[in-house]
Amino acid sequence: MTRSRFATFIALTIVLLAAPSKAEEAGVSDDAILFGQAAALEGPSSALGQRMRQGIVAAFTEINAKGGVHGRKLQLISRDDGYDPDRSVAQTLRLIESDRVFALIGAVGTPTAMATIPITSARNVPFIGPFSGAEFLRDLELPNVVNIRASYGAEAEAWIKHLTEDRKFTRIGIFYQDDSFGRDGLAGVKRALAKRGLELAAEGTFERNTRAVAQAWRMIKRADPEAIVMVGTYGPCAEFIKLAHRSGAHPTFVNISFVGANALAAELGPEGVGVIVSQVVPSPWDRSLKLVADYQAAQTAFDPTLAPDFVSLEGYLSGRLAAAALEKAGPNPTRAGLLRTINDVGRFDISGTTVTVGMRMLDTPPKVFLTVIQKDGTFKAVDRL
Repeated sequence: MTRSRFATFIALTIVLLAAPSKAEEAGVSDDAILFGQAAALEGPSSALGQRMRQGIVAAFTEINAKGGVHGRKLQLISRDDGYDPDRSVAQTLRLIESDRVFALIGAVGTPTAMATIPITSARNVPFIGPFSGAEFLRDLELPNVVNIRASYGAEAEAWIKHLTEDRKFTRIGIFYQDDSFGRDGLAGVKRALAKRGLELAAEGTFERNTRAVAQAWRMIKRADPEAIVMVGTYGPCAEFIKLAHRSGAHPTFVNISFVGANALAAELGPEGVGVIVSQVVPSPWDRSLKLVADYQAAQTAFDPTLAPDFVSLEGYLSGRLAAAALEKAGPNPTRAGLLRTINDVGRFDISGTTVTVGMRMLDTPPKVFLTVIQKDGTFKAVDRL
């Protein structure tokens, strides 16, 4: 072989070795598909990330026990972002570039999603089942985002409809986290009130990952509101309710689903009676629904010590949806193929419950359920809506 031919041979060999095989896809091997989760696993909002993880892993464990998807087992790597946007960016990049996950699933939070969506969108990495109802995640210009839950705007509409039409309240205040999450909820509440010719009676804010709520209470109590809607996580919302009660005030409190209903009830104890929480999944104790019966069985098989919970049911639903979409996408999964399948199919049957995603959400938006905390810390459906 001449020197020039040898050089050409070496150059071609290097190119071929450096170029990935057409069959290769990040996070996909012969026997597994790897998902990544960046969420709060430690710190003041850790119950949200932990329970989302529990639900996803329960779903994956159930699927894997049946042979996986086209012979591949579903695996999850979870990284703690502390519900902090900067940390979430770092962990998301780590999951995509170092861990080389196939897709992201079960991210927790609006400010974290706002920071990480540009990263995932630029790389067309599927962003499945974020634990956020933020409006920007429903932008049709974000085709890699797969929403399952109702929007915060839909939750706000359900709150205001109940408070104004069922309860006949007109003085409504809002307590919200002073960031993109809280402001999204604030905008939804203002829209719902404006539809009824009303305005907010008072506003009070707090900083993310703190329980510094005293200033917010001082601002809101001046208006003597009949009801206070709350856009925050379980820690500061519980602190605010307790502070109001200590001050002798007992308005109707209404919390967003992101609060973490079970964690909120545990924090409040006896003071939680009558507190309303909107939900975006059915009751995790209603075994008359096959979805819930399957969820409970899967969670028990994964960890018998875990109790049913709204957040972990949402995680389970996200895991089951990911598996159902992969099944339909075929035996050679790609990120683009998975997203195309999700958007083309639009409706998935998950244990007898129809989950609508993508464009079809515009015609059939997800449901919002209002629940109220009972004396024993359990939840029941609100009577009127």
